[in-house]
Amino acid sequence: MTYEQLFLFSLLGVVFAFLVWGRIRYDLVAFAALIIAVVAGVVDAHDAFMGFGHEAVVIIALVLIVSRAMMNAGAVELIARFVLSSGRSLSTHIGFMSVIGAGLSAVINNVAALVMLMTLDIEAAKKAKRPVSQSLMPLSFATILGGMITLIGTPPNIVIAEFRGRALGESFSMFDFSPVGLVCAIVGIAFVTTVGWRLIPDTGQAAAVGEDGAAGLFVAEAGVKEKSGFIGKAVSELYPLADEHDVTVLGLVRRGKRLPGFAAGEELRKSDHVILEGDPKSIEAFIGAADLDAPGSEEHGGIRGKSLVLVEAIVPDNAHMVGRTANDLRLLYRRGVTLLGVSRQGRRFRERVRKLVIKPGDVVLLLGPESRVNDAADWLGVLPLAEKSHTVIQRGKALFAVGVFAAAVALSVMGLMPLAVALAGAVAIYALFNVVGAREVYESVEWPVIVLLASLIPLGLALEESGGTKLIADSILSLTGALPAWAILAILMIVTMTLSDFLNNVATALIAAPVGLSIAKGLDVSPDPFLMGVAVAASCAFLTPIGHKNNTIIMGPGGYRFGDYWRMGLPLEVLIIAVSVPAILFFWPL
Repeated sequence: MTYEQLFLFSLLGVVFAFLVWGRIRYDLVAFAALIIAVVAGVVDAHDAFMGFGHEAVVIIALVLIVSRAMMNAGAVELIARFVLSSGRSLSTHIGFMSVIGAGLSAVINNVAALVMLMTLDIEAAKKAKRPVSQSLMPLSFATILGGMITLIGTPPNIVIAEFRGRALGESFSMFDFSPVGLVCAIVGIAFVTTVGWRLIPDTGQAAAVGEDGAAGLFVAEAGVKEKSGFIGKAVSELYPLADEHDVTVLGLVRRGKRLPGFAAGEELRKSDHVILEGDPKSIEAFIGAADLDAPGSEEHGGIRGKSLVLVEAIVPDNAHMVGRTANDLRLLYRRGVTLLGVSRQGRRFRERVRKLVIKPGDVVLLLGPESRVNDAADWLGVLPLAEKSHTVIQRGKALFAVGVFAAAVALSVMGLMPLAVALAGAVAIYALFNVVGAREVYESVEWPVIVLLASLIPLGLALEESGGTKLIADSILSLTGALPAWAILAILMIVTMTLSDFLNNVATALIAAPVGLSIAKGLDVSPDPFLMGVAVAASCAFLTPIGHKNNTIIMGPGGYRFGDYWRMGLPLEVLIIAVSVPAILFFWPL
């Protein structure tokens, strides 16, 4: 064993130990290891930062931005009515959510898909009065499985594709992963839907319901559009939809005057305003589902309309708006911001929101572009509440966002443009049309993952060039020399899958890919089955909450413990190995 091999094996062993320990951020560990390797002379100084310009790193960053754009454009709301139903059994609900989660994960990043659907799943658990732990883990596993279907669904696929391009001269394309990924996803989803969820221990964790009591409830208004489907229908016909979104319809304003009582029997007319009570996210979601207008939204509407936020702010004694109304302040005209709602210690009031005299201690709900809302808050003298800013979904841009993404994928699939360039073009269009703001472009990127990947790429290349990966492959072949190729593939996948359960899946793919290629060369067979096996195994981290970010995200909301994951994860991993090996060999023969 040479000095370079010995040093790199030792360094990577220390890195893996720190990653499993988890007390130091994984990006800092990887970056420190890269610097140590440069100082030690095993990585050329000129190649130290090549990873930051690597195509795989760029694609991962762009996919995360595209995912944010799809969220901003309301992809979730297109399926919300189909997903949420209190009449479905738990197995049926898990099946619906899993299929949709897997489908979304195939076209956007699987972490983003989970984040988009997790709120819906928690909401469904709350309505069904069952522990959210029964459905969150199946949803997480389904989004992981769905990510394996396409190139952009999960980072390991991107890493493997780019490695193949560098090693063999041609990368895997967008849908090369689909045949094997679909088999794994279908079988895996069938398992979590019928059997898997029954293996999850009851954590006793109830669905999160947000703020307690009425203190967080706002009274707000929403206008009836000229072509609304509710025109001519009674106000009471809004009640079922309002119940779904935890919103109360308090009454109706017509020609500037509040009608008596709840006006439940009144027929809705254009230019009416519906009075609502609920938390900010529920109100915003209901306005979208009922196709109503938030006051002032026309100021920012259209395909070029700016990205809007809802910000909660408390009114102190000396605030400029104390004793005044939104009309007095001419808030929309002067600052381009709407006073959407007011919360006054849970009390209801009959005055229109824009005509309500603001008092100290009120919590106001401001709607507008983020920069304008911040400027308006300073001018009004109100104090925005930490972590109480909500992005407003731009529902009118949903089809536009999907069309731009589909066009980018089509250009890549047809070979007219590299995937990275196509996705970059899509991001530029999203930014130009304000589907994502300039700030969101940077906030969308998981920079720790980018630093991890960019730091490990030079280390992986150094290990390969030093002959370290060939040494590992030769060791595996010497121990399994009497076994058939399919058995060696299965062993490689088991080892890779085990590593991925305790390490970041990107790190696992970077190390296992060259090992798989070396094993294929040693067996004198096609390398594609082994590269595809590494891609599947690196993605399937189901035993622990640290192997995949999706499992980490659900740990708190689901009330899971570290040891809860293997109960459903272990049989699922065994099942994936059992079905993926023959699927790989069928679609990618040796």
